[in-house]
Amino acid sequence: MYTFSSLEKYLDTVLVREKVPGFDCMVIHDGKQVFRHTAGFSDLENKIPMNGKEHFYIYSASKPIACVAALHAMEEGKYLLNQPLWWYLGEYANCKVKTYHDDGTMTLEPVKSHIRICDLFSMTAGLNYDTNSQSIRDAVAKNPKAPTREIVRAIANEPLDFEPGSKWQYSLCHDVLAGFVEVVTGERFADYVKRVIFEPLGMNDTYYHPPKEVYDNISAQYRFNYTKGIPERVEKKNGYVFGEEYDAGGAGVVTTLEDYAKFATALANFGVGANGARILSKASVNLLRTNTLNPAILEEFTDGWENNIGYGYGFGVRTKIGVGRGGDLCSVGEFGWDGAAGFLVSVNPDKKMAVIYAQHMLDPHNHIIHPKIKNIVNQIIE
Repeated sequence: MYTFSSLEKYLDTVLVREKVPGFDCMVIHDGKQVFRHTAGFSDLENKIPMNGKEHFYIYSASKPIACVAALHAMEEGKYLLNQPLWWYLGEYANCKVKTYHDDGTMTLEPVKSHIRICDLFSMTAGLNYDTNSQSIRDAVAKNPKAPTREIVRAIANEPLDFEPGSKWQYSLCHDVLAGFVEVVTGERFADYVKRVIFEPLGMNDTYYHPPKEVYDNISAQYRFNYTKGIPERVEKKNGYVFGEEYDAGGAGVVTTLEDYAKFATALANFGVGANGARILSKASVNLLRTNTLNPAILEEFTDGWENNIGYGYGFGVRTKIGVGRGGDLCSVGEFGWDGAAGFLVSVNPDKKMAVIYAQHMLDPHNHIIHPKIKNIVNQIIE
């Protein structure tokens, strides 16, 4: 039997040292929960304690879900990874790329290489994360419900920052991937994800557009104020969701720790949930956690991303490719991602282990908290 007293002791310190209002943390091993610790407040001002049933905006921890759904569609024979995106989304046939010249000027030139579907998974498509671009604003103004397909069409109007496949850049790639899944499956993205992931795993408390009673249960949202050194309450809103019909593949999921743990458990068991439901093949899970970046692009992946040192980038996840350089004790093949308010998922199928951590503070100190959690867990479960 494992002893997690050191993890519980550390987690309690984040309330004081990192000023996190509240958190929930779970460790899964061999399909079973072996640790759970919840502390702090879901509503700091009103002193409402965390009870382990709260919903959270998980922001970019939505990305692994989107990529698993898209890989599921690939397993159904809907597309091939190396095919051009424009074969399915015609608006991406005539992309322009920003081209900088020696005299300091910039022109827009036709791309030399079209975006491939695999470029969306690996964040190498040339897109950026400008959620306030003129094209997106115009599309939302025209239709405030912002259907996913319309926003994805609008994104294509913006020039690419670089030639597809030549660089890595965190971007709206997985939002475009959601629109792509809609086209190849003939289903709304949220409906497809619900059918092939949420329902099979029994994730009944997970949503892209939560109803009012679920919204009311989302923990109050905070942002860390570095000047004052305290968390400040902000509007309980996800700015990456442009409208009620926009299924944000990159940041749109609202869920509980217990529900997301069902998804993480399936990944830790090579695609099979604790209830026996398979959402992905072992081959696809291994593809998900395979580094896609060459050595030159890896430099960009780690530049300014402290948590990425020692890692490569797979299909929507950082994946451990070397020990010694990174900031944690994870073994090669461990993978996962995090979110803007502090959510973490770390999965190691070789250990049949998953770590899930949730909090609700933007500017969340992920680079400090997450490696420490992973260090402690990985020296307990060897």
